[in-house]
Amino acid sequence: MWLSQLTLKDGRRAVAARMDDQAHLVPGVETTRQLALAALAAGRGLEAEVKTRGAGISVDLAAALDEGRLLLPLDHEDPAHLHLTGTGLTHLGSASARDKMHASMDAGELTDSMKMFRMGLEGGKPEAGRIGAQPEWFWKGNGYNAVAPGQPLASPGFALDAGEEPEIAGLYIVAPDGRPVRLGFALANEFSDHVTERGNYLWLAHSKLRPASYGPEMLVGDLPQNVEGTSSLIRDGKTIWEKPFLSGEANMSHTLANLEHHHFKYGLFRRPGDVHVHFFGTATLSFADGISTEAGDRFRIVCPDFGLPLTNPLTVEAADPAPVPVLAL
Repeated sequence: MWLSQLTLKDGRRAVAARMDDQAHLVPGVETTRQLALAALAAGRGLEAEVKTRGAGISVDLAAALDEGRLLLPLDHEDPAHLHLTGTGLTHLGSASARDKMHASMDAGELTDSMKMFRMGLEGGKPEAGRIGAQPEWFWKGNGYNAVAPGQPLASPGFALDAGEEPEIAGLYIVAPDGRPVRLGFALANEFSDHVTERGNYLWLAHSKLRPASYGPEMLVGDLPQNVEGTSSLIRDGKTIWEKPFLSGEANMSHTLANLEHHHFKYGLFRRPGDVHVHFFGTATLSFADGISTEAGDRFRIVCPDFGLPLTNPLTVEAADPAPVPVLAL
């Protein structure tokens, strides 16, 4: 089953559930978060909750996407209570692109990226019930940085690069008793500034503090062991770069459980009612192939397991040469 959120033609919000090729509105709820909280209160899963409510009117999700009416598949009415976070160097082969960016002056010395990657290879998939190696972790902001499918990803004027990162994101809500609950998975573009990151790995936090997009649909249930998709960059209507990407635990150096533990082990991230979108990392970047993006380019991420493609245009904000003034009271 796949879930999505959309704006109806009369302006109301709604949740749609899709089974195979048929999508219907879910009666009685306007948001995925409401649906999840209702399922938790009733002690049943999302799919059971949807089936209990019955099928509402049918909806054409592809048309809604073309008309700009599809929303993020999970959000929060207060964007400050939605957390965008992620882990890097989690995929087999992902260290190669990063290592080119962080190459050591001493050819015989392992870079910090390669050391982190090796830690994942050696300890990222612990036995059940055990805690594995701690991954690289980063924060991308809150719900104000979450961009709906089809909407522009805006690169700030001070950025040195505006590059896509095609990957899978886990979508979570924190239950009233403080337990983190995974609702499903979605395609994601973990948009980043790779030139800034390459300048100094300690600038990783600066490079990641950018908007991101995920959806349009959320896959409810387990993540396939092997995920195969395609990432493309389109300029002036022509595809100038395209490459397959892999995800799923079969292609990762960490288990999902280990990545989830090292995020939710912090009490700060177990506040009841909060929403979390956690990006699991990628091994495929157009930047690693020497591509420099431009305003007007379109990022497109496709994977059959996740339904409709995720597409976002790139915009670049005007640079402000003046420092940001701070008022002293």
